[in-house]
Amino acid sequence: CSPWWRVLWGRSLVDVILHGAIGSGGVPSGLTEARRGAVGDPRGSSQNNLQAEFLGDYVDAAATRTYGEAVWTDVRNAADCAAIDAWRQSLYTGPRSRGPAPNDDCPPTFGNTDIFGASVSP
Repeated sequence: CSPWWRVLWGRSLVDVILHGAIGSGGVPSGLTEARRGAVGDPRGSSQNNLQAEFLGDYVDAAATRTYGEAVWTDVRNAADCAAIDAWRQSLYTGPRSRGPAPNDDCPPTFGNTDIFGASVSP
């Protein structure tokens, strides 16, 4: 059974850069959204062994008083592959089957993860 949030919003991964205002005395006074990217499906990504989604090694952020920047692994151009989904599920529920051949059994953009970056100013 899917969690309630998955039923309502589906399966998605999206980059969001937040801006944190600093009030008097250096105390944070809240967060606002500075940038929101395109939604992607993380099931369209994969580690090298195909056993799990790849959410990325290339995730980082930095900020100063005048700007913020971030880099991330983005899945907006990746396509989900039902054969991979079924095989991944079988690893937990059994019986384990031989993994699918992504080049033959999946859409051409399965595994199409990209590295994106952005900078924002307040």
